[in-house]
Amino acid sequence: MDTVALAVTDGMLHFELSLAHEVFASAPEGITGPWYDVAVCGPDPVRVERFQLVPDHGLDQLPFAGTVIVPGWADVDQDPPADLVDAVRAAHDAGARVASLCTGAFVLAAAGLLDGKTATTHWAHTRALADRYPRVCVDPDVLYVDNGSVLTSAGKAAAMDLCLHLVRLDRGSATANAVARRLVVPPHRDGGQAQFVTAPVPAPGRHPLSALLSWAIERLDQPLTVEDLARQAGMSARHLGRHFRAVTGTTPLQWLLTQRIRYAQELLETTDDSVETIATATGMGTATTLRRHFGRTVGVPPDTYRRTFRARTRQDPAGPDGTALTG
Repeated sequence: MDTVALAVTDGMLHFELSLAHEVFASAPEGITGPWYDVAVCGPDPVRVERFQLVPDHGLDQLPFAGTVIVPGWADVDQDPPADLVDAVRAAHDAGARVASLCTGAFVLAAAGLLDGKTATTHWAHTRALADRYPRVCVDPDVLYVDNGSVLTSAGKAAAMDLCLHLVRLDRGSATANAVARRLVVPPHRDGGQAQFVTAPVPAPGRHPLSALLSWAIERLDQPLTVEDLARQAGMSARHLGRHFRAVTGTTPLQWLLTQRIRYAQELLETTDDSVETIATATGMGTATTLRRHFGRTVGVPPDTYRRTFRARTRQDPAGPDGTALTG
């Protein structure tokens, strides 16, 4: 997964392309060892809105990448180029993980990669995606959808969420958080959060919950309740719930559980603490409670997650077969 190919062609959106390049092309400070090898693949040259781009490789090199990113497609009323669709399909058939950002989902759908799967795109275009590709189950409400080898995101800020999610899968929560700090963005928003919220990317000091969220994160080792949060915020529990939904797209308890799980992931990745110790540090109380919520959220038990993460970080950066993009 260490080779990331950005698939570009005329008609791409520059924001999502630049965003993906920012995430995968530069390692955050303090990260040792090899980082991602990023290649821009497309015909030569490419017109990306008002900019002209000279790719590193042709689209025929996509199948040699571990991950292929398809940025937003500008005109969703127009079919994406056949050579792009064919190259993306070939990359997936060759074993690449394929992710679309924003309206890049139309390219994945045209390639047949979303048939029978749940997917998302920018909320303004979910109806068009569902109408044109009826075999795709389009969810208009979520930030991103992870189907394993095929992932899709909503628009703009959600594209960043998906890119950070990919880094988290590959390198762990601590590294994803380091990337987020470098880019000055929130380190994690669940894919299941709502697309359309009042403040999709909360900024410190700019919404009623900014001080409360920081206060709660510093006290994850404590058994906080909605009443505790409401008391700290100086509002009723019902009023707090409305603010949480507007700012984060989720409920106070679900947000709190997500922070506890992500903190547990980071501790499993970076320490040798026992599951019991981590349960205490994350406010889960007991190892049994942590295992139940962790398994339901992450999909594997904490011990398995730790072993899998550490085994993955010890793998040859070039991948098990040593393949990489060729010029």
